Order: sequence, then C-alpha cells, then structure tokens
Amino acid sequence: MTQESSRIESRIPIRVTVDLASLELRTPAQQGTTENVSAHGARILTRKPWQLNARLNLRSLLGSLRSRARVVYCEPTSSGEYAVGLELSATAGEWTSAQNFRHVV
Repeated sequence: MTQESSRIESRIPIRVTVDLASLELRTPAQQGTTENVSAHGARILTRKPWQLNARLNLRSLLGSLRSRARVVYCEPTSSGEYAVGLELSATAGEWTSAQNFRHVV
C-alpha cells in the first residue's frame, strides 16, 4: 500500500512558503515550500533533510497558520531537494490570506 492510497484526508495542492523550526535548539531553522496540505498533514520541499520523528514548529509566511509538527518521512527528490511529510497538531490559523492564495496547476 502506498502513502497516497492510505490517506484518510484529501490533500489540497498549494504552494506556500513556511518556516520550520526544530524544538531541538541546536538544529537551525529553515524555510520550505508546501506541495500539498490537509487539516492534519503537509508535504514540504526543503533544501536540507530532517530526521524522522523530529518535532518542529511550523509557520506560514503568507498567512497566519502556526502548528506543531512531526516528521513522518523525508526523502530526496530528483531536483536535489527533500520532500518532508509532516503530521500536524495544535494547528491554528490559515495557510495563506485570500489575496495570496494560489493552487498549483
């Protein structure tokens, strides 16, 4: 069974720049871009890999969304980035304001 077929929630394709900050103080924060999101998860592209089960604070730079997150997977992409699957919890706010909203085409 693939990750896509085991999803309970549908994902919305949207590109939003986010800030990812580890709860581990020695790990530097980095920015990423969402590929798709749902109420309880997101797939983010980053330049550096994240450790499996790492705990993060996630913040949308275009909207008001703030969330705690846990890394559920991190895999290299053909473009040299890393696709990071996040499980979201304690989420508040919106990914983007209405004026900045863009679906991926």
